[in-house]
Amino acid sequence: MGNTRSSGGLSTAQQAAKFLGVSALAGAVMAGLALPAVGALGLAAKGTVEEFDGIPANLKTPPLSQRTTILDAKGGEIAKVYSRDRTIVKLNDVSPYMRQAIVAIEDARFYEHGAVDLKGVLRAVNTNAQDGGVSQGASTLTQQYVKNVFVEEAGNDKEKVAEATQQSIGRKIKELKYAIKVEKELGKKRILENYLNITFFGQQAYGIEAASQRYFSKSAKDLKLEQAALLAGLVQSPSRYDPINAPNAAKARRDTVLRRMAEVKDITPAQAAAARKKPLGLKVSMPRSGCITAVRGAGFFCDYVRETLLNDPTFGKTAEARAKRWTQGGLTIRTTLDPQAQESVQRSIKKHVYQSDPVATAVTLVEPGTGKVLGMGQSRPYGFGENETQINLSADKSMGGSNYGFQVGSTFKPITAAAAIEQGKKPYQRYSSPYKMKYPSPVTTCKGTWSNDEGATVENENEKEVGPYGMKEATAKSVNTYFVQLISDIGVCPVTRMADKMGAKRADGKEHNQVPSLTLGSEGFSPLTMANAYATFANRGVYCSPVFIESITGPGDKKLKVPQSKCSRAMSEKTADTINTLLRGVVEDGTGKQAGLQSRPSAGKTGTTDERRAAWFVGYTPNMAGAVWVGGPGAKGVKMENITIGGVPHDKVYGADTPGPIWKDAMSGALDGKPAPNFVNVQIKDPNQRKPRDDKKPRDHRPGRDRGNDNGGQDNPWPDISLPPDLIGGGNGNGGNGNGNGGWRFPR
Repeated sequence: MGNTRSSGGLSTAQQAAKFLGVSALAGAVMAGLALPAVGALGLAAKGTVEEFDGIPANLKTPPLSQRTTILDAKGGEIAKVYSRDRTIVKLNDVSPYMRQAIVAIEDARFYEHGAVDLKGVLRAVNTNAQDGGVSQGASTLTQQYVKNVFVEEAGNDKEKVAEATQQSIGRKIKELKYAIKVEKELGKKRILENYLNITFFGQQAYGIEAASQRYFSKSAKDLKLEQAALLAGLVQSPSRYDPINAPNAAKARRDTVLRRMAEVKDITPAQAAAARKKPLGLKVSMPRSGCITAVRGAGFFCDYVRETLLNDPTFGKTAEARAKRWTQGGLTIRTTLDPQAQESVQRSIKKHVYQSDPVATAVTLVEPGTGKVLGMGQSRPYGFGENETQINLSADKSMGGSNYGFQVGSTFKPITAAAAIEQGKKPYQRYSSPYKMKYPSPVTTCKGTWSNDEGATVENENEKEVGPYGMKEATAKSVNTYFVQLISDIGVCPVTRMADKMGAKRADGKEHNQVPSLTLGSEGFSPLTMANAYATFANRGVYCSPVFIESITGPGDKKLKVPQSKCSRAMSEKTADTINTLLRGVVEDGTGKQAGLQSRPSAGKTGTTDERRAAWFVGYTPNMAGAVWVGGPGAKGVKMENITIGGVPHDKVYGADTPGPIWKDAMSGALDGKPAPNFVNVQIKDPNQRKPRDDKKPRDHRPGRDRGNDNGGQDNPWPDISLPPDLIGGGNGNGGNGNGNGGWRFPR
C-alpha cells in the first residue's frame, strides 16, 4: 500500500477515505440501508461494517462516581471523600444559560440531528484531510457522552482511559453504534442531563454541580450567563482553559462561547457584548477531599471507616467489588463517633502531648455493650508533613495501623486474673511473690509445655515489693512475680483463650506466643483492641466486637446493610464483677490513683514496658471504656527516661503519670452530663486469714490465753500457696504469753 507517511500511518487520502466510509456507514445504519461495497470507499466501508456488527448493541452505563459524606452520630459532617468530586443533579436544577451554552459550543445542531451529525462529519473530513490526521472528530453531544461513559468505566486505570480517549477509527465506530442506541432509548433531554453530570470540568470537578461549586461557590441552577459560558468553554480542554491557572486563555474561550450563543440566537448580540465586558468573577472553593480534611481530629476514625468498607464482606464478596463500591461513592455514612467524646479526646491529647514531642499518644473510647467506637485520636495528625503520619496508631495492622502494635505491659494482667478466676482460683489466691525469681518451669501451654531452659528471671518494679501477696494487693501494686506465678500455676492456654474471647488479638494478626511472659504484656496490641477488651469487664463479661458505622444510605436513598457488633460471653458475671472490684482498687489506692475519676466510679490498670518504650492506661466506667498509649511511633520506639512530654519533664515515664491523666481528662469530658452507674462490688476476703487484732483493746492476760504450743517447725498453713524455702521458718515456740521465737516469717 503506497502513500504512507514516514511515521508508518495512513496517508491523508486514506484517512479521509476511511473516515468518510465510517460516516457513510453511520448514515446507512440510521436509514436502515445496506451499504454497497464499491471501489476503495466500498472496501473501507465493508471492513467497518463487519467491525460495526461485532459491537454489542447495549451500552452498559456504570453508576457515576460521586462524593461520599461521612457523618458523626449526631449527623454532623466529619469529611467528604471521593475519587471524583461529583454531585448528580436534574436538568431542571441547571441554569438555562448553562444548557444553552454547552449545546451552542459543543453541538449547535444537537436538537436537529440524530446520534450522528452528517454535516459535521463532512466538515470534519475536510479539516482532517488538510491536517493529515484525525484532529476533528465531529462528535455530537451524544457521542461525547458515550466516550465519557467509557472514561468513567475505566476509572483510574491509565491504560483503559487512554484506550477510551484515543483518536482512532475503531473508537469512532464503537461510539457510533452506542450513540445510535442511546439516542433511541434516552432522548435529547436525558442525554443532555447525563452529559452535564458526567463531564470533567477541571480542578477535580466532575459534573456541572461540582464545577459550579468549585469555580463560583454556588449551585448550578444559579449560574449567570458569563459564568455558564466560562464553564461550557472548559469542556474542550480543562487544563488549557483553566481559569485559576490560565485566566487570560479562559476569558478568551468564554468570549468565544458567548459569541457562539449569539450566533445561534440563544442570546442577543447586546447580551453577549455586555457579558464579555465582565471579569471572570471567580469565587473558588478549593477541593477538600479525603480523611485528611476531617474535623475534630477524626482523620483516623474516618480512615477506619474507609478500611471497613474496603475489608468487610458486608460491602462485597471480593476486594475488587468493595473497592468499586467505595470509588463509586454517593454514600452517606452515619458513624458511631460521638462529637462530645471526640472533642474531649482531642483536648486531652493537645493538653498532655505535643505534636512535636519525640513520642506520640493514641486514645480510643468505646461503649461497653454495643461495641460502638465513640472517639479516636492521636497526637500525630493525619497527613504527609513533619510529625504527621498516615498510620493509625489506634488500629491493628490490617486496618491501617502499625505493623506490630505496642507492647501493653501490665495492662494485660487483668486478663490473666480473669482466666485464673474462671479456672477456679480464688480472688484471695496468695503467692510468695519475691522481688526477683526465675520463671517457674515447666508450664503447660495449648501445644504442650514451656520450659525455662535458659534460666530466665523476672523481677518487680520496686525492690520493696516482696510478698506474699493476694490477688487484690498484687493487682493494685502490679506485682510482676505474682502474675508470673499465677499464669504458671493455671497454664498459658487458659489465658490466651480468655484473651481471644475478649477480642484481645495481636495487632499483627498472629497467634499468641505460648509463654508465661505473656502475662507481663510482652505482645503488641492496639489501643482500640485494649479499650474494647476492657469494655468486656465493664459489660459484666460480655464481649462486643467494635463497630464504626451506624447506617449507610446509597444513591437513590437506598439503605445499605452495615456490619453489626457481635456479642458473646467471655466470662461469668461474677468473674467480671470480681475483676472490676480488683481494678477499682488500682485507681483508688494503687498505681493508677492519678487517673481515678472523681465524679463517678471507675476502674483501670497501668502498664509500662521494658526500657519504658511504651506506657499505658486502660480504664473504664460501666458505660465507657478507653485506652491510652504513649510511646515512640516508630519501629524502635523511644526510651522514655529523662524526657519532656507536653512540656512536662520526666525522669522516668510510668503508666500512671502520663497516660493516666490523658485518660482521666478524655473520659471526664466525654462522660460529662451522662449517667454515672455503679459497678457490682464483690467482697474479696481470705477466709483463712486471721482478722487483725484491734490494738486499742486491752490484752487479755488470763492464764493460758496466749500460751504458745510451738514445739518445732510448722507445716505450710496455706497449702494452696507455693512458697520458697527461705520463707518457711523452723524453731521452738517458747509458749508463755505467745511470744513464739520461730515459725513463719514474711518479709514486708
